[in-house]
Amino acid sequence: NPWWAIDYPYAEAHFLPAVERMTSVEVAPDSRHITLDDEFLFDYPWLFLQQPGQGSWFPQGEELVRLREYLERGGFLVIDDFHGEREWAVVREAINAVLPGRAIVDIPDGDILHSILFDLDKRTQIPGERHLYGQRMQGPPHWRGIYDDHGRLMVAMNHNIDMGDAWEHAADAHYPAPMTATAYRFGVNYLIYSMTECA
Repeated sequence: NPWWAIDYPYAEAHFLPAVERMTSVEVAPDSRHITLDDEFLFDYPWLFLQQPGQGSWFPQGEELVRLREYLERGGFLVIDDFHGEREWAVVREAINAVLPGRAIVDIPDGDILHSILFDLDKRTQIPGERHLYGQRMQGPPHWRGIYDDHGRLMVAMNHNIDMGDAWEHAADAHYPAPMTATAYRFGVNYLIYSMTECA
């Protein structure tokens, strides 16, 4: 798969039924894959972007303008599965171009994101499958974000975390079930946040 679809289709195939089990949210049978120039972009309360640091993710031109407008109008972007300082630099540069002048901060423990449905007071580092087989995590986990002028989280960034892999390997006996459970809870909190606090 290309980098943007590295965990597809299994991540969505496991996460979407989990959302139905854990909430009363009506869930589509599959996720929607859209580009930033898609005419229906503004119909979606959240976007999930994975592995942006592996390639050369850097929205430009009309894509940059539309992503900025999406976020400023109430959209919510979750960036997942990027590791180490090099990939952090790629993501930081790209998101600073999208939202210039907006500070990237650690999401505080008391943020409603961590309690909107599930109480996520423990910042467990969610490993990718490759980290179970000897590849070290490239640093501690960082749950970072960008807020608007009213204190609404516009962008959440899972640095040194692989939430998508935990969804993807939910049915694999070798992947730790507690990590998948934590990843489900984070994903559900992100989703509920996007549909309530960002609405």
